[in-house]
Parts: sequence; structure tokens; C-alpha cells
Amino acid sequence: MAHRRCVSSTSSELDLSSSSSLRTSPTPPLEISSSSTEPLKGIKPKRKSSGSDDDKSSKGLRSQKEDNEEPNDPDHTQDLAEMHLSEVQPIITAIRVTDLALGLRRIPAGFHAVIRADDVEYETSNISVNVDQPVVEWHERIALPREPCFKVRISVYASFELGPMLCHGELLRTFEISVGELMDRSEKSHPIIFQPKQQEVVSACTSLFLTVEQQLPDQHDAAILCPLTTPTSRNIDALALRTDAGHRLLARYRRAQNSRDLEQSINHFEHASDICPVDHPCRPAALFNLASAKLVSCQAEGRYLDLDVPVSLFEGALELRPTGHPDRTVMQLHLAVALLSRFAKRGFQTDADAAKELLSEVVNVCHANTHIHRAAAIAMETCALHSARSINANDVRQEWHAPSMLPLSPNQLSNQAQRCLERDDPSALDEVISLHNDALGYYNTGHACRVQLLSNLALMLQTRFEHRGNDTDLDQAIVLQMESLALCPVGHTDRSASLNNLATQLSTRFDHRGNSEDLDEAIALYREALALRPVGHTDRSMSLNNLAVHLSSRFRHRGNGEDLDQAIALSREALVLCPVGHKDRSVPLNNLANRLSSRFYHRGNGEDLDQAIALNREALALCPVGHTDRSMSLNNLTLQLSSRFHHRGKGEDLDQAIALSREALALLPVGHTDRFMTLNNLANRLSSRFDHRGNGKDLDQAIALQTESLSLLPVGHTYRSVSLNNLANQLSSRFDHRGNGEDLDQAIALYREALALCPVGHTDRSLSLNNLALQLSYRFHRRGNGEDLDQAIALNREALALRPVGHTDRSVSLTNLANRLFSRFDHRANSEDLDEAIALQREALALRPVGHTDRSMSLNNLANLLPSRFDLRHDRKDLDESRENLLCALTLLTQHDPRRSMVHASIANVYLSFHRSELDGTGAGSNTDSLNAAMHHFKAATNIVPASLLSRLRASLSWVRHARQHSHGIQLEAYMTSMQLLDAYMSVTASISSRHNAMKGFPSTLAVDAASCALRSGDVGRAVELLEQGRTIIWTQMTRLRTPLDGLQTRGDHAATLMKTFTDLSSLLDKPHPSHLEGTPRVNVEAEATRYRRIVEDWNGTVEEIRKIEGFSRFLLPPLFSDLQDAARDGPIIMLIASESSCDAIIIPHKQPPTSIQLPTDIQQLAKLLLTFRVAIDKETGHQRALMEALNDLWNNVVGPVVEKLGKLVRLGSRIWWCPTFLFNFLPLHAAREYRTGGMSLSQLYISSYTPSLTALIKARASRDRPTSVPFVAIGQNRPAGVSFTLDAVEPELELVRKLLPPPPTVSFSKITSVDATKSRALCALREHTWFHLACHGTQRFDEPFQSAFLMRDQPLSLLDIVQMDLSQHNFAFLSACETAVGDFSTPDEVIHLAAGLQFAGVRSVVGTLWKVNDDTVQRLVKAFYEKFCEGGPMNPRRAARALHRAVQSLASDVDIPLAQRIVFVHIGI
Repeated sequence: MAHRRCVSSTSSELDLSSSSSLRTSPTPPLEISSSSTEPLKGIKPKRKSSGSDDDKSSKGLRSQKEDNEEPNDPDHTQDLAEMHLSEVQPIITAIRVTDLALGLRRIPAGFHAVIRADDVEYETSNISVNVDQPVVEWHERIALPREPCFKVRISVYASFELGPMLCHGELLRTFEISVGELMDRSEKSHPIIFQPKQQEVVSACTSLFLTVEQQLPDQHDAAILCPLTTPTSRNIDALALRTDAGHRLLARYRRAQNSRDLEQSINHFEHASDICPVDHPCRPAALFNLASAKLVSCQAEGRYLDLDVPVSLFEGALELRPTGHPDRTVMQLHLAVALLSRFAKRGFQTDADAAKELLSEVVNVCHANTHIHRAAAIAMETCALHSARSINANDVRQEWHAPSMLPLSPNQLSNQAQRCLERDDPSALDEVISLHNDALGYYNTGHACRVQLLSNLALMLQTRFEHRGNDTDLDQAIVLQMESLALCPVGHTDRSASLNNLATQLSTRFDHRGNSEDLDEAIALYREALALRPVGHTDRSMSLNNLAVHLSSRFRHRGNGEDLDQAIALSREALVLCPVGHKDRSVPLNNLANRLSSRFYHRGNGEDLDQAIALNREALALCPVGHTDRSMSLNNLTLQLSSRFHHRGKGEDLDQAIALSREALALLPVGHTDRFMTLNNLANRLSSRFDHRGNGKDLDQAIALQTESLSLLPVGHTYRSVSLNNLANQLSSRFDHRGNGEDLDQAIALYREALALCPVGHTDRSLSLNNLALQLSYRFHRRGNGEDLDQAIALNREALALRPVGHTDRSVSLTNLANRLFSRFDHRANSEDLDEAIALQREALALRPVGHTDRSMSLNNLANLLPSRFDLRHDRKDLDESRENLLCALTLLTQHDPRRSMVHASIANVYLSFHRSELDGTGAGSNTDSLNAAMHHFKAATNIVPASLLSRLRASLSWVRHARQHSHGIQLEAYMTSMQLLDAYMSVTASISSRHNAMKGFPSTLAVDAASCALRSGDVGRAVELLEQGRTIIWTQMTRLRTPLDGLQTRGDHAATLMKTFTDLSSLLDKPHPSHLEGTPRVNVEAEATRYRRIVEDWNGTVEEIRKIEGFSRFLLPPLFSDLQDAARDGPIIMLIASESSCDAIIIPHKQPPTSIQLPTDIQQLAKLLLTFRVAIDKETGHQRALMEALNDLWNNVVGPVVEKLGKLVRLGSRIWWCPTFLFNFLPLHAAREYRTGGMSLSQLYISSYTPSLTALIKARASRDRPTSVPFVAIGQNRPAGVSFTLDAVEPELELVRKLLPPPPTVSFSKITSVDATKSRALCALREHTWFHLACHGTQRFDEPFQSAFLMRDQPLSLLDIVQMDLSQHNFAFLSACETAVGDFSTPDEVIHLAAGLQFAGVRSVVGTLWKVNDDTVQRLVKAFYEKFCEGGPMNPRRAARALHRAVQSLASDVDIPLAQRIVFVHIGI
């Protein structure tokens, strides 16, 4: 039997939850610096900048060969005489090898040999070898098999530990030889000669010779070496195998450079480390091996950020090697090398110092002739050279070419350089540098012009470095400037300029590489330059500023307050030298203000901040509109005003900061180098105002600005990590505000990138740690993965350690760690976590005294923990303190602070704890004072308008939950509030699919539970209103945008303008929301989202204005029952309610009051009945008993009681409409009957139709224009894309429809089938024909119900495509496909299916299917339906229900049609 096949899939629920914590968004201050470079002879100074290089390399794949190679020996003989003295025992008495360390790429601890014979393995002692020791001998005695033909395998290894060995080590040589041949070689003194391994010029172990003696049976030899014993543990055996494999692959990688070998080596060593017990004597070796391989990987791939891993592993191994252990020096040496590698990349002096200390101990302990001593000595020399930072200039110039002609004069060269800088021409820059090089070869050391040439060439090289980022240029510039300085001894007129220039270039290299020694040396040079410019010198102000700038830089790098104090003193003197009226006064004003601001951040003295603001205001006044530095002064002032807002909470400061930031941004158009900073600053100010006042527009704009800022900061930019953190903070805030998971995912990705850019020692690492921990905590609350929470706690602990007592942000880290620990307490119930969390919150509160802007939040945070401890230990003091703290927090927040909502919710929970305990009356729950107080605060939390819609909605749902739990009289108000907030929240959600996903995060039974509550209070009309308001929200949002406003045209010009505005805005919102492809710039995505929300706000404002017009006060408000009752004018409507408390039916007649019936069933029985139906329908023909029993239960428990009441309201044979909710949506109510003799059947009593909502039915009954001819199209697709089979009955079905319809001109019939039935043709046909019949495959997507579709030849015609059409003039649709009237189980009351979608889009009458339908049923029913439908006059969509009813009845006696197929079709609409 052929089916109209359907494709279905399931969906999973989305858990929306959140937690709160504190975040900070640092913004680096902008600083004006006077020229730091002083070129000679008219060269214009260049602005300082910094760059970075990414040194990347790729490794080619090479051929590989196993280490098990055969020895190459010209004296090798194949035919040896066999020995027949079987009683003689051959014994190896000595093993002699040469050049064991030749070509080794690792530093060995020792060497040993392994002999395997007759499945027995012997291992020699592990011998350390000196540098000058070419020969190594072992004198252990090893017994060999007596038979000369037996094979012996001999292997030589380099080991990396002298103590208990984890495994064999790195295999140097291995080969097999017979006992007889071995004895022959021993007798003839023929060693085995080895050739270099493949891909190696030289290889370790060039020859091997074994001395073999024969021992008679009666000779007892107690010195025979015992064979190795088999490991007693399977894990230890696996440990050795893994380690050997790791060594083998690492050695092969060093030869062939195949990165796959290195990856596998690390994998083996990691497995070995995992299975090696912590207390095992070989544990240090396992860590050491893994560390060695990781270090090689970091160096090979240039991943210097990952050097922390091998360093940590080496440190762990060293801790397990106490002083005196033979392997301690090896560990120390490798740890020192790793530290030096990290020092070379990051420039942290602590690494270099630690390495020196380790190397010194190695050199002192080891013999001078050992490999370890030599390696340590070389490392110490390298470290010393690296630290010295001195390069011989003559060595550099050896690479320069000799001049081929006389050079230009120094003045000519200066002029060339000046023009080059002005043109910014790269090729000209290269030429000028070449000319200067030629000139230096001509003007020797004694020439008077050489100083000028050196200085100018250094400047050119620095300029080229700034353009191209080549380190060599910068290093050469420093070398040249050093020579220039050497030619300007004390007393030379140009010495101060040369000092200044060299300091500038060292400072540039510090910015580029981060080596603090460069910064220290630059400061020393600036100090000397300042000393040469005493009071009265024209350049003293510049030197004061330069030294102050770099002392400030060192303060930021190391945090030494003395540097900052000295910088401020220097800046004050520089300002004195630029009195009022001086043309450059704005520069020292800005710089002193920035110093004072930094000291405020460091020490928290508000006077510093006030003074900084006053200075910045004066600086701004000196930069009027049109001044080149105005944007910078604006930025600096905004930073200080913002800081004062955070310090004192004065909103005027923040508003002024935002206004100034907007002006600054307007002065920096797209393409300006400083635009990124101003974008960042304005975004942070707007984000702060959102936190303060809760206006979502501020947050959306902040994200759009910060996204643009980040796009201007490529990888490697100094401020990229700051921008990453700030954008992630703002996305996280929006996730808190709106609950969109995409914002959370994006924030986590940005925080991870930011943390990677802040290695250990970086000043912003604590911030990145805190922020990433917060997002991991969010993910834990959404998904429940405890590993996320543990990782978050570890990150927060590290962050707290980086913010010691006295740090300005310590309270933030304390709060964040406390929040994480409390979450883990909730998750695992470990009281130690709770106690620590409370202690941390108390410390945080102490750091936020009265007057601190965040004191209210600290009070709230501590208060939220105390009830949990009360639940644990029942100490009333905890609850009392909690309530007192929260009430105090509430008084500290202004009336417009969005955080009041959160505090009210916390107070409500504390009062609930009082109520549940025995602390507020005569017994637990007996006194309602605390309960009433809790309900009051829940209500207050939902009414804080500045708070986000999402937070208010969540508070209202808590209110509903607790009001219902305690049967409080306010629960109906709580339900009504929740549904209003849910509707408002959904209205600002852009796309239809995102609305559907958002709905999954809220209780699916909210509307039916509210209606049930209203019924319990006796208000049936209110129950109907609540059902209509809280169901089909997605459809309601769409239909609002298509509301006609004809009545406004006669209300004057203002009303007409409003009508046009409403229509235009609705049209914009009704357009499909663009789906952004992967890779779409985030700037574009954010801009589109912000645009949508702005239009929504304008639309809401227009609606409010329309409601002010007489007669339109309830425009687009939820309808009243008196309006809804009009839906029953053609017959009663039965609304079925399934909630946890009860299952009810409401019968709504047209003129009489509604009637409610409590049904004799409950939600659990309904769920079982639904499952019974689904199983019975799947069984199809021959298994109808279960289906009949299910229909009988449906009659007894649902339909029968309703029919009993209907008999008093409407005559038999009349039409009735079912409006089911929740689980009732999936039951075939129209087919219920009693399966007994004389039993009743609903279809024999009434004609059933369905409607998804009363509003939809009222809209469908609206009068339409009736054309003289019915435009009818039949669309059929028998072979859609992606389907391998054909629906053979489609063509005959469409032809049957054509024949049964009235002929022209009554009906104008069109048909589209086969290759013509494409998606675009079908859409076009649906627009042009108001009556249609669809015969095709149908797909119901339960995961994405709006992607449910009719399958056309090229691509699906989806429900989303349909609802975006205007079908407001359409009359009828017959959907001859599978599952066109079954909705989504995750959001049942949204009624999202193809048939309902057509009705909401405007089609008045729709015939659809509840489950799969086969071709035989379709053919018979279509024939019967259209015969009845076309009887008796013009075609009318109102006759569709009766025609379907009679068609189904005509099939009832046909035994060939299964029962499930006879009841599959349903009617929806008028």
C-alpha cells in the first residue's frame, strides 16, 4: 500500500538558566607623547608604533624507515662451521661499542645494552659516558643458548635516567645474529660496523664487538647476569611499551621531521603518564619524557604560549628527584632549557634567573667532562649572551656590500631621507637605506659626519620596521644607535639626542618583544638625557615627558608604585614648563591627568581622579573644534568621567562621558588609525549605562561598536585581547538580558582567545581568567556538566591569587570565586564549599564600604548564600542577616536601577524560607505574613521596568510557581503577569524560528495552567481570555503585523499618518529575517539585530499612539471574552484544557454564558491514551482493536461528557468546533465513539471542525469579495527532489479533482504537475488562486516545525514560505499529504503545522491529515468529498466541513479501508 510519505525528526528541550557575577572592562588610556626620536639635520620625527612577527614554519613529509636496520659489514660471512659441542655453554663476557654519543640530538644520562635469546632478555648496567670517551665497555656475563643456530638479538639504547629505568630508552642500534656467527666473530676479533642511519650524516654507535667465551658444564660461574623478570602488573607492562614507543617515534621525528611522528610520540608519553601510579618510582621519568616531547613540539611549531606545559611537567618531575638523586641534574638541565626557551619568547626575567640558578647547580654538581655539564655550560653561555643584548656593529656590517661610487654628502642624504618620510614610499625607503649604508662605508669612524649618518640610518631602519615588522631592522637600528652614542662621549653636544634616540628604539623593542631589560635600559638612557637638559634647556619638557611615559609603562608592567609617583612628579614639572598660553600645554595636561588616573586605579584616592578630570577639562578647552588632538582629549576625559561614575555612581558623569565619546568618534572616520580605541571607549560607556539603567538599546549599540572595534584589531595587535574581553563581556550581558545561547557561545570563544593572549605574568590575565570562568559557569547552569564548574573554580582561584590584598579588583575575584563555590555546593552538597563561599563574600563586602557603588550587590550576594546555610544548620541568625542585608541593598539602589528586580526576588526567597520554617508563627507554614511578604516582593521584581524583559519574565515564573505551590490567592495575577511579559519578550525576538526556540525554554503549560487557575476561582470567561492570550503566541505576533486599519482613515490627518506609519513598520517587521551564512562579519549581524529591535520599539510606540484615538483603546490588546464569543456564532466551540491540576472542557455558545466541565481524566491518563493512539495507528490494517479501545476511552473520558452538555445547547446534526490545548491537540476528537451495542458516535451526532484559536476562527469568518469565477489550482508532485520512489496516484487524483469540479466559467481550473511543480511555480500559483488542492509528499519536522513542508520537484515548499505569503483572500485548501495537521510536541499550544499555518496566513477552510495516509484512501475520499462539496449551487468554503463529514461517513462501510485511514482527515476553519 503506497503512502504519502513523511519525514519526521525529534527535538530536544533548551534549558534557559543563568547566574550572575561581576565583570570589569578595562580600557587602556590614550596618552599623548611628545616626539621621542631626535634625528639630526632636519629629519622629521616619526610617530612610535609597535608590531609583532609570527614565525611560522612547515615541515615536509619525508620517507621513513624503522630503526631495526641490519649492520653493513664487508667481512660478514654466511657459511660458518657448526659447533657440535652441545655441552659447552657460550657466554658473553664483554660488550664494546664506539661513538655512543655521536650525532645524538638529546642529552643522555647513560647507555645500556639488551640481549634477547631464546625468549629470555638480559639488560646490562646503565653507564654514563664522558664527552671525550669514544669507547664504552660492559663486562657483565650473559649466558647464550648452546645451539649455534639459535638467533640472538642485540640492542643498544641511550637512557635518560640513571635511577630505576621506566623502559629501555632511545634505540640506537639493533640487529640479529646467530650464536655460531657471534662466536666466530669473537674468535676472529671482527667487530660489527654500522653505517649512518637513513637521513643522517652520522649516527650514534658506529661499531659493536662482543667477546664470547665457552664454559664447560662443571665450571660454576656465579657472576652470570640474571634475565629480566616479567612485570607483575599489566599496567606497568603497558607503561614500558608506551614509553619505548614514544622514544622510538621521537627519535624518528628528529631524523625525518615528520610531525605525525611527534604527535604520536606525545600521545604515547601521555598514555604512559596517565597509567603510571603517582607513587611509582618511575613517575618522574614518565613526566620527564612527556615534558621533553612537549618542549620539542612547542619549539618546532612556534607555539611559545604553550611552553608553560613542558615547564610545568619538568617542574613536577624535578620535585620528585630529591637532592643527591643521580637523575636530579638531568631534570634540572632540561627544566633550565625550557625556561630559557620561554624567556627568549616572552622576556620574563624570572625565567632567566631561575634557569641560571638551575644551571649553576648542575655545573657545580656534575663532573666537568660529562655531557650534562657541557650542555649546562653551553646553556649558561647562551643565557649570558641573550641577557647582554649587545651586538658588535662591525659584525653586522660585514654583510653590507662595498660602495661602487662616491656617496652623497650627509646633507644630501638628510634631504633624501626627509623626502622619503614625507612620501611614505617603501621602495624609496629601501633606496635611502642603501645609500646610507654606502655612505657609512666611506665616512669612517673618525669622520665628523658619521654620528649624523648613523642616527639617520637608525631612524630609517626603525621606520621600515614599523612598516614591515622585520625584527632585523629594529636590531640593526639599535646597533647603529649604540655606535652613534659611543661617538658622542660625555660632553658631546649631540649626546642627549643620541641617548634619547637609543632609548626610543629600545622602548620600541620592548613593546615588540616584551623584554623588560630593554625597558630598564631605555629608562636609564632617558634619565641621562634628562640630566643633560637642565632647567632652562629648550628640550627639557620633552625629556621629562619621555621619562615619565616610560616609568608609567614600567609601572604597568611590574606594578611598582614608586615608578608611578616619580612619573607624576616629572609630569608636574613638564606642565610647569608649559604655562597657560603655551602652544603645547595640552600635551602635559593630558599626560599628567593619565598618570593621576593610573594612581587612582592603583590606590583608590578620589582626589587623584578629581584632579585628573580637572586637568583633562583644561586640555580639552585648549583643543577646540578642528584641533588635531581634540578627539584624543575627548577620549581621555571620557575615561576619567567614567571612572568617577564607577567610583561614586553619579549618572551625570556617565551621560557626559557618552556624549564626549560620541563627539570623539565623529572626529575619527572609517580608516582612521585611532578609530578602534574610540569605538571601544564609547561601547564600554554605553555598556556601563545599560548596567546602570537597563536600556537594551545601549547594550545593542555597545556590541555593534565593540564588534567594529575588534574588526580593526588583527591578530597580533597590542589591544586585541582588551577588545576581545570587552566584546565578550557585552555579549555575556546580553545573554543575561535576553537568554540567546548564540551570545553565550560567542562570548566563550572570545574569552578563550583573550586568555590565550594573556600568558602567565600578563597584567590582564586575572581579568581573562575571571571572565572565562564566568562563562563556563553559565554553561554549567545550562547543561549541568560538573567539569565546567570545576574548571571555572580553578580559573577563579588563579585569578584571585593574581589579585592580592590591596588590589583594586580583589573584591570582584572574591565574589566570582564565591559564586562558583556556591554553585558547586548546590550541585554536590559539599558544606565546605558553602562555608568558603560565605567567607569570601564577607571579605568582598568588607572591601566595599558604605558609599561604594557595588556595595548593594555584595550585600545581595552574601544574603543569597545564608539561607542555604540555614537549611543546612537551622541557625535563625543566618536568615535574619540575609533579610537585613537584602533590605539594606534595596535602599542603596535608585528607583530606576534594574538590579532592584534581582534583590526583590532574593528577598522573596528569604521570606519563603521563614514561612517554610517555624520561625514566623505557630508552625511551619501556619502564619501567612512571611508568605504574603514573599508574594509582594515577587510581584515587585516583575514590575521593575528598567530590568530586562527576560529577568522580569523569569521572576514572574518564580512567582507563579510559588503562588501555585502555596495556593496563594494572588496566583491568577501572577499568571496574567507572566503571560503579558512572555508576549512582550517574544515580540522583540526577530525570526520565527528563534521565537520557536525561545518558546521551548518556558513552561509549555503556562496558558492552560493559568486557565485552570481561573476555572478554580469560578471565572470561566477569564479562563477563555487567558487561553487565547497565552497560546499561539508566534502566530499572534505575525497576525498583528497584518492587521487592517480601515477605520482610521476617517479619524483625521494624525490618524492617517499613524495608519501609514503602522503599515510601513509592520511591513518591515513582517519581512523574512535574514539568515546569516557562516563567516558573515559579526558587525553585519549585530547591525541587523539592532535595526530590528529599533523598528520594534518604533512599532510599539505607534501602537500606543493609535490606542489614544477614540474607539481604538484596545487596539491589538488581548481580546475580551465578549469579543471572543463571536467565534461561536455558527456553532458552539469546545475548548479542552489539560493541566496538572485538572482536565476541563469549556463550551462557548454564541449568546449564552460559557459552561465548564471537569472531565473524568487527568494529564497522566491523557498521556497514556495518546501513546495508545500512536501505537495503534502505526499497526495499520488487521490490528484495529487497540484503536477502537482508544476511541472508546476518548469518548468515555473526554467527548462523552461534552456531548451530554451539548444536547441542551445545540440541535443534533449541527456543526461544532474543537479548540484543544496541550495533549488534546494530538487526539482525534472527531472520531470518538462508544464501541458497544447501541453506543453513540460523535460523527453521528455533530459535524466536527477544529480551530487553533478563537481569534483565527473570527478572522476566517470575515467577509471576502466573491469573484464571479472560482480560481482553483491543483498542484501535484509525484517525484520530488531527494526521493527515490514515485507516487503513482498523484496524476489520477488531480484529474479526478478536475472532473468533479464545476466546469468553466463557474470554476477556472489550473493544474501544475511533474517537472512544472517547482517551489517557485507553486508559490506563484498559490498567490494567484484562492482555492487549491495539494497532492504530494509531506514532511513534518518536529525539531524545526516551521521547516515542515510540501515536497516539490526542486526544493521543499516550507511552512515558513507559506506563512510569509498574504493569503488573506484565500478560501479553501485540500492538503492531500501526510501529517499536515499534527503539531510540535515541544510547543503543543503553538499549533505549528501546515494546516494551521495556512489558516493563520488567511485561508478560511482547510482539510488536512493527522497521520500517514495511503493512496487508496485518498482516491476514494477525494472522490466522495468533491462530489458532496460541489453539490447545490456556487462553491462555498463553509460547506467543506459538511462535505468531509459526509465523505468519511460514506467510507465507513468499506471494509477495505482501515479504521485509522477512515478518520485521518480533519477540517480546520469555517
